[in-house]
Amino acid sequence: MDKPHHDEFHKGGMGTHLNALRAAVLGANDGIVSTASLVLGVAGAAASSEVILITGVAGLTAGALSMAVGEYVSVSTQRDTEKALLAKERYELEHTPKHELAELVSIYEAKGLTPQTAQKVAEELTVRDAFAAHVDAELGINPNALTNPWHAAYASAASFTAGSLIPIFAITLPSEDLRVPITFASVLIALMVTGSLSAYAGGSSQRVATVRVVFGGLLAMAITYGIGTLFGVEGI
Repeated sequence: MDKPHHDEFHKGGMGTHLNALRAAVLGANDGIVSTASLVLGVAGAAASSEVILITGVAGLTAGALSMAVGEYVSVSTQRDTEKALLAKERYELEHTPKHELAELVSIYEAKGLTPQTAQKVAEELTVRDAFAAHVDAELGINPNALTNPWHAAYASAASFTAGSLIPIFAITLPSEDLRVPITFASVLIALMVTGSLSAYAGGSSQRVATVRVVFGGLLAMAITYGIGTLFGVEGI
């Protein structure tokens, strides 16, 4: 299929709910892996349960705030870009309406309509709501449902917190001789769930995504635990 003959930047509009879902899945996975790696590293250094708990809570707090700020900044930038594109489109419709109509016609022709049909569709949509027709066809943006940075920030922080609680509980509640294997097992199960959910949300292979997430998480935990064991000091 030929590319539409126009200069505007095309965006696959990502709605608020999709942003929140993406942030939630990524936040939970990051919370599980980063907090598990942190507490396992400290546990490998033979730290007490109290030290491990404090470390885990500190990691949870810092990570949740970092994720929230990161998502807010990222989605705010996306929202600013969408607003700028909408303002540009509105200006062009006001000052060069004939050019914009021809541009809309070319878009529908590129989608497979005949020139006559494309011209008719473009004209009818322009008469009805020129701005809505152009931002939908050219930009893929719904001006009434722009991405919301606060939603992404809340979802990211909440999911990171939820993910972090899994390794924190798993390593502080059991006895000292069981805390490491139970943490590894708990995190393994949690990563299998987040990997499957992320693949389902993205429409990709659940098996491949799950193996990738689990392998990466287990590798991170093994490395940090090994480092903690190597440099650990008894009686911490």
